Amino acid sequence: MANIVKLLFILFLSFFISTSSRIITPSSSSSSSSSSSPSSVLSNLTYIPGPIQSNGKNYTRVCDPERFADMGLNMKDFAYCDKSLPYSVRIKDLIGRMTVKEKILNLGDRAPGSGRVGLQNYNWWTEALHGISDVGHATYFGDIINSATVFPTPILTVSTFDPALWRQIGHTVSIEGRAMYNLGHAGLTVWSPNINIVRDPRWGRALETPGEDPLAVSVYAVNYVRGLQDVEGFEVVKDPNTRPLSLSACCKHYTAYDVDQWYHEMYNRKEFDARTMERDMVETFNRPFESCVREGDGSSIMCSYNKINGVPVCANPRLMSQTFRGEWDLHGYIVSDCDSVQVMTENHKWLHDSPVDAIAQSLSAGLDLDCGCCGESDNYFQNFGESAIQQGRIREKDLDNALTNLYTVLMRVGFFDGNPLFDKLGLNDICSKEHIELSAKAAREGIVLLKNNDNNVLPLDTSKFKKIALIGPLANATEPMRGNYAGVPCKYITPIDGFNASNVQVDYQQGCADVGCQNISDLNSVLESVKNADATVLFFGNDLSIEREEFDRDGLKLPGEQEKLITKAAEAAKGPVILVLMSGGGLDVSFAEKHPKIGAILWAGYPGEQGGHAIADIVFGKYNPGGRLPLTWYHDDYVKQLPMTSLQLRPNKEFGYPGRTYRFFDGPVVYPFGHGLSYTQYKYTVKPKLSSINVGLEKHHKCKDLSLKSNANVISECPSALIDDLKCEETISFSVEVANVGKMDGDHTVMVYSKPPEFVDDAPIKQLIGFQKVFVPAGKKKVVKFDINACKALTLVEKTAYKVLAEGQHTIVIGFGDDAVSFPFEVVFKK
Repeated sequence: MANIVKLLFILFLSFFISTSSRIITPSSSSSSSSSSSPSSVLSNLTYIPGPIQSNGKNYTRVCDPERFADMGLNMKDFAYCDKSLPYSVRIKDLIGRMTVKEKILNLGDRAPGSGRVGLQNYNWWTEALHGISDVGHATYFGDIINSATVFPTPILTVSTFDPALWRQIGHTVSIEGRAMYNLGHAGLTVWSPNINIVRDPRWGRALETPGEDPLAVSVYAVNYVRGLQDVEGFEVVKDPNTRPLSLSACCKHYTAYDVDQWYHEMYNRKEFDARTMERDMVETFNRPFESCVREGDGSSIMCSYNKINGVPVCANPRLMSQTFRGEWDLHGYIVSDCDSVQVMTENHKWLHDSPVDAIAQSLSAGLDLDCGCCGESDNYFQNFGESAIQQGRIREKDLDNALTNLYTVLMRVGFFDGNPLFDKLGLNDICSKEHIELSAKAAREGIVLLKNNDNNVLPLDTSKFKKIALIGPLANATEPMRGNYAGVPCKYITPIDGFNASNVQVDYQQGCADVGCQNISDLNSVLESVKNADATVLFFGNDLSIEREEFDRDGLKLPGEQEKLITKAAEAAKGPVILVLMSGGGLDVSFAEKHPKIGAILWAGYPGEQGGHAIADIVFGKYNPGGRLPLTWYHDDYVKQLPMTSLQLRPNKEFGYPGRTYRFFDGPVVYPFGHGLSYTQYKYTVKPKLSSINVGLEKHHKCKDLSLKSNANVISECPSALIDDLKCEETISFSVEVANVGKMDGDHTVMVYSKPPEFVDDAPIKQLIGFQKVFVPAGKKKVVKFDINACKALTLVEKTAYKVLAEGQHTIVIGFGDDAVSFPFEVVFKK
């Protein structure tokens, strides 16, 4: 009997090893390429996303003596595995052992390595936008790992306006990512986050982003990247190129990228030329990427598909190497969005370049790694790199420089040496109770209360509202809650699940077959349900069939007959009516805002795997909503006034285009940026320490002119000064007393804006300069202190793209609307 048990155990162990080391090919199926093509080398390789494998054994690092012995090599003969040597010396030794062909092949995202010198293959593409995703060649769900925690999509997470939470989510994702790597299911380099500014409300990828405000997006980028990358005790080191990383993060897509596929495919991202002004580049589009590199120490940047003013981004040295490495001091590598090099020749047809030309242009611009999207033969560097060398279009030194940037990151992330802090992470560190609760917490804190009538429809008291009608195709949502670039969730909690767990009786009627809602499937059942319910909760909005990558919207209204169904259900309902919206971008729901029977509206974004739990907690008052919109919600008429292809943010008087985002649009909106109600009320009292600052100028300091309004009567010897010429040590210091004058404890975000002097022309109406989240018990007060660098807070970008500080009276505004308070702040230059 003992021998049988032993035999069964051996068979089980063999099966476990074989499944956990499953071979992953780019398309999860094998396809061969022509033997005369360099890609034939790739098609014969196995691509293993996780631990290093040799002769059926798993290793968590390349430089393991046993692994080298299994390969018939002596690790002591390879200096690149000598941990006593600096990274730079080790990498030089490694690259020096490689042939030109090997170097070229390892500049593709599915890098084959070189068994001849002990270098294992590596898959660079893992995604971690809001949890480890099932997108990417390096990631695999199945056998021993079936799921990972799915957090809300970034657009909802950022509406918490809680940087500590953003960093905590990033750290949690890094823990799960390292555990999946150890088990053979993910890589160590994640191509996240997406930090593009949402310039136009039709953009299909708004759900992936942190919104429309450059400061909020920048702060999110820094904290999420720090959460993904930072190793405790090594947040700052003398040589950043040696700083160990938990995972390597990548900020994307650089830059001015926010047109995917609009107007019936007439405009698409692989052909789009973003005609931008340098002013907008400095003021808006590039700002989050600069923060990602300079403050977040992001170890990778991804260049986008589009052209900018006629030049493909991935072939523009001024935008790439001169900016990333020259100005911002990037410690990492630059990767193309997948197929971007190929797009240069086949879509942009830029300069009528051949594939060899495109490789030369992009390498010269500073590109280090070429991502080929979906097939085994679509990587330009790997397929045409040898020809580029043979034709003398690139130097071997170009290859060496790119590989140095790549292998430095792999050294830092532990691919070669491992990291004892992470090497023991495993299944218990994925989908843990704490991680799942963090996902629910992010959803609860992010959900925004858009409307709550004077009679305070929400929260519902379960002792009074026992029977709840749940209406709409999203009331039983699973897939729509996770959004895109998501993994396989640990466990879905649908809205129905959340309400069923709240001790109420649920009657669910779908109403429409899907969110497209081309017809109302059973109106009579819906009307019967709402007439017999104590309260009605309507679940409508968008999903990935409406907005996603490669799919922009034409308008902002709810799809199909959703508005009709919502209206009929609301009018027939016996009790209170609550509308819950799921979407990434804004929606024109002005009909619901004005409808007297719809007492409350919640925006739940795409709330992740615990979305149903979070929504129910808010509806029944277990949590007091405190989320704020990171996007302006426009009326549908807004998008009819200007094309999506207009990149200019300021109003264009010549064409009659309105401005974009809250900084430049002053017309009517459905809900403004920063809007968010609570079940309680807050009052501000502001106490500034100073109402002015004297900024010292050097004796020979050259002042800059300002754009002034035509009726301005300003006489100043120095209207403005260049930010780069100032020490910028002055601060705007003040405290805000936040009083909760309602009856319920709550989280509250204090948002601070600056307004430029009134005489300045063509400046932002206002701009966010700081925010803090604070918990205030009912009937209590909390004091929030702000010390904001004056240069950063009051910077204006002139027409010539210079960043300047204007002399004169600025205004600091806390909050907005009727509850806002403000104080003047004077800037005086002194020589």
